[in-house]
Amino acid sequence: METKKTTIVLFSGDYDKAMAAYIIANGAAAYDHEVTIFHTFWGLNALRKDEHVPVKKGFMEKMFGKMMPRGADKMGLSKMNFAGMGPKMIKDVMKKHNALTLPQLIEMAQEQDIKLVACTMTMDLLGLQQEELLNNIEYAGVAAYLADAEDGNVNLFI
Repeated sequence: METKKTTIVLFSGDYDKAMAAYIIANGAAAYDHEVTIFHTFWGLNALRKDEHVPVKKGFMEKMFGKMMPRGADKMGLSKMNFAGMGPKMIKDVMKKHNALTLPQLIEMAQEQDIKLVACTMTMDLLGLQQEELLNNIEYAGVAAYLADAEDGNVNLFI
């Protein structure tokens, strides 16, 4: 039997959209799909470590680093962000319903061997370095993503 493949491009830096991507990815993995999530542009924020990592950067890279949320749990909502109150409200509702948080979904994805890929071109543009991102992820460009997507049964852009 041929392995089914699912690929997701996570372009958005919104907490709710990243959650959707990871819920779909974990569901596909549970159904024995080989899953790749290609994180590019603001989607890379889902892979950032929570803590500050001292790395040498130029002025613009430092500015991007300060403006972007550090870690999945600090990402804002796509709608109803309410100056940061929206994410707190949605997290309270999720807790009440025993739903997994985005950091927990990312951890589950790693446990299910979902391939988490950081786009190296975007990392260069935004001045992100490997030390600033989660451990046990892969680094690749568009060609590697396209190779995975070419065989994909499901290809999503979120």
